Amino acid sequence: MKANVNQLTRAIDAVSPDVRLYVLYGPDEAGARDIANRLARALGPDAERVDLEPGQLKANPGLLADEAASLSLFGTARHIRIASAGEESVAACTLLLAAERSGNPVVVIAPGAKASSGLVKLATADPRAMVCAFYVPDAGEADKLATSIAREQGLRTTGSTAARIAAAAGGDRAVMSRELEKIALFLDAAPERPRELDDAALDAIGADLGDAEMSRAIEAAIDGGPDRLADELARLGVAGSSPIPLLRQLVRRLMTLAELRAEIDGGANANTIMERVFFRERAATTRALRIWSAPAISGAIDRVRRAERATMAPNNAGGVLADHAIVAVARLAARQAG
Repeated sequence: MKANVNQLTRAIDAVSPDVRLYVLYGPDEAGARDIANRLARALGPDAERVDLEPGQLKANPGLLADEAASLSLFGTARHIRIASAGEESVAACTLLLAAERSGNPVVVIAPGAKASSGLVKLATADPRAMVCAFYVPDAGEADKLATSIAREQGLRTTGSTAARIAAAAGGDRAVMSRELEKIALFLDAAPERPRELDDAALDAIGADLGDAEMSRAIEAAIDGGPDRLADELARLGVAGSSPIPLLRQLVRRLMTLAELRAEIDGGANANTIMERVFFRERAATTRALRIWSAPAISGAIDRVRRAERATMAPNNAGGVLADHAIVAVARLAARQAG
């Protein structure tokens, strides 16, 4: 059945036995992963998580139903996660929903799936499944999301604090959750003892990621200045900034360059195209378009996106992975610049 995020989280928090399968699809993969992690928390700290690859399910569709019906070796709760899923998982999910019994919930994260895909249609039509779309929120939606997450932590946002949190996190649900968890600990807040979240609290724990600092790091990477980039990354590290907003903003910048590069390669007049660019960014954009080719931009986007997924994964190297990917982009730019 189709669900919105509120319906989905209520079912997950209750660990509803009526739901065998959760399909989380859409481009906001970080938001989907954050909801998937919520299921793990709802099952308890001792819950066993089983990760299956889409390729495994394509080769053996019955594996998913078998794992969902299996008992944990340690007698604890158990759940199954499939990341980066697509149409190759439809047969396995079909068998799961048709199985006689299934004691362990399954979460499928499908960032590339559309509403018209077989996987989404399967989950929408079956009452034992819940399907929810995840899109990167715009500014207004991100502010509301920050307020909602804060409320769950026992925090009452005031003034512009919700907007600051949302902007600092780049609209990323997972980053907002982590930042607000830190703030709740700092203020000793909880749902049963709510606290007011004001600008002073944000300033005290450094929750502002600093758009200017991130912009300088991104420009250093795009321009091919690894030495300058190292200084900017060090500043962000000292400030305790999450790497996720930086990675996402870098991808957005590269995607903009990809669109402009495609138009120019297609024969459009470069001067006419540059008139659409914000005047303060024209010099940097012109310089970047001289450096970056279409294949190089595509490769850089793929690398940064893989770094974001790896950074969001459990037991990861965090900022090290992100810094390595961003520096790799700067080195690629430097090689192209000659």
